[in-house]
Amino acid sequence: MSRTMVAGNWKMNTTPTEGKALAEGVIAAAGTPSTKVVFGVPAIQLMQVKAVTAANPGYFVAAQNMHHEDKGAYTGELSASMLADAGIDYVILGHSERREYFNEDDSLINTKVLKALAAGIKPIYCCGEKLNVREAGNHEMVVSKQIEEALFSLSRDQIKEVVIAYEPVWAIGTGVTASPQQAQDMHAHIRRMIDNQFGSEIAANVTILYGGSVKPANAEEIFGMPDVDGGLVGGASLSVENFVPIIKAR
Repeated sequence: MSRTMVAGNWKMNTTPTEGKALAEGVIAAAGTPSTKVVFGVPAIQLMQVKAVTAANPGYFVAAQNMHHEDKGAYTGELSASMLADAGIDYVILGHSERREYFNEDDSLINTKVLKALAAGIKPIYCCGEKLNVREAGNHEMVVSKQIEEALFSLSRDQIKEVVIAYEPVWAIGTGVTASPQQAQDMHAHIRRMIDNQFGSEIAANVTILYGGSVKPANAEEIFGMPDVDGGLVGGASLSVENFVPIIKAR
């Protein structure tokens, strides 16, 4: 499997009944995968989808968010220890929707990353630039700042457990996709950053995913880039017909 992965972020979609059927349908159609496959499901579905994946090697479950405190009066939130006790494998942190709608910044996300790692949960850390930043040619600078603030305080052992997902905000849910070369260029930049901070061995093994309107028609070309290890997939992960070809493209 090496460093490859295809993760689906269901966001606030599917009922528990629909989600269970979706996970079971994907597994039945894809069979034993050649890459890690992660279902990022709504909180209400974590336990039941975990039960589905537990019996199927190669499949994992991710929470879509996590609170930064261990416990307390935070109605509606889930802590790292709760997710760990439930056997959840991954947690998506720093998604652009959390940044935009819930005002999360990389200082807070850094705290969450450290809490997840301490609990034995692997973070899928999201970074990416808005359209005006891309058009101004400042995309590498902005993504560099995000990664430095969120991840550079980690130890070498800790960074080995982190998955990085590059998601250009202008391509999320818009139908617009970064070109394979744009994706490769940013992924190579991120890998160089990891190399400079943590060393070449870690950089060579860190998983870097592309997210932003990935679909069956473009997955193989994007995933074919040397520094693109797979995808964090949104809308196309919500149906067996779309998600399975993406899994098989990796």
